[in-house]
Amino acid sequence: MKHSLVAKAIALVGAIAMTIGVAACGQSNDSSSANGLKKVTFMLSWAPDTNHIGVYVAKNKGWFKDQGLDVDIVAVAQAGAEQAVNNGNADFALSNLTNVGMYNLKGAHLKQVLQVQQKPSAIWCALASNTAVKSPKDLDGKTFATFGSNESDAVVRRMIQTDGGKGEFDKVTVGTSTFKTLESGKADFGGFYATWEGVQADMYGPKLNCFTEPDYGVPGNADAIGVITSDKTIKENPDLVKKFTQATQKGYEYAYSHPDDAADILVKEAPEANLEKKFVRKSMQTIVDGQYWGDPAKIKDGSFVLGTNDFVEPQKYFDFLAQEDAYTDSHDKVIHEAPNTKDFATNEFLGK
Repeated sequence: MKHSLVAKAIALVGAIAMTIGVAACGQSNDSSSANGLKKVTFMLSWAPDTNHIGVYVAKNKGWFKDQGLDVDIVAVAQAGAEQAVNNGNADFALSNLTNVGMYNLKGAHLKQVLQVQQKPSAIWCALASNTAVKSPKDLDGKTFATFGSNESDAVVRRMIQTDGGKGEFDKVTVGTSTFKTLESGKADFGGFYATWEGVQADMYGPKLNCFTEPDYGVPGNADAIGVITSDKTIKENPDLVKKFTQATQKGYEYAYSHPDDAADILVKEAPEANLEKKFVRKSMQTIVDGQYWGDPAKIKDGSFVLGTNDFVEPQKYFDFLAQEDAYTDSHDKVIHEAPNTKDFATNEFLGK
């Protein structure tokens, strides 16, 4: 899931309520723990889930410690993980290239150093019980449960228009969760993620009728989820960035090849999230089966390195958003030129 700057953001039930207001504890680059390890802060971007799992696995397996790091995983600050990293209140965080691009356009200095998700997982859904919605064109004139971003409006409009509709819809702001907003009848459709809420709906309900972006005219990868840091940290402590990135990369590699064990580690290491083992295992299996983190055969033969930032598919998505006037600067003035992915992502710290 994305940060709430972007509308496909936090649809997970209770995610905001559970995580808001617990901020990182200040800059950690210069501090060391009692055991001589360098203290490092990694900030979640919402409640703990399988998008974060590589960090939990790396910590559990001692791979951060092997690199001389004492990593503290902290809940998202109210201003957001990106803001915390940019301000130096966290060293690293989970985010995605879309958010990094939008924050940097507004004056931030962030960089993604590892991209775990290689294809879109967003799904746009109505309740299955809403028989009036059979395809995106049926969303015309309906009410969208939104978190309020220009990005999601552009995506929904394009999907409806590609399916033959006008792309006109009403909006209501999500309350406690998108599920609850739909079930209350206040909205007809909203955004979820196939690898998390989609699994939740399959296992526990409510049943959903969903549409995916690539099937309805939205180009590129909107969901290039990964690990970010600040340009300042890269400049002042590139060795720290390399150590954290490669240990995290190892964690995601392990999770992709040992999904059940990794799921069990997440449940154990994030007790505050009250995750069910069966649910987290199903989420990881969905990621593996859908090859969301890359083609396992290519990872095995070395032709693809898990964690590699993709500069092509996200750029197609950024160009689409620019065409739709979805970008604004810090003064809310529309920016017509798309940001360049090569300006805010790097593969230089990955292990090969």
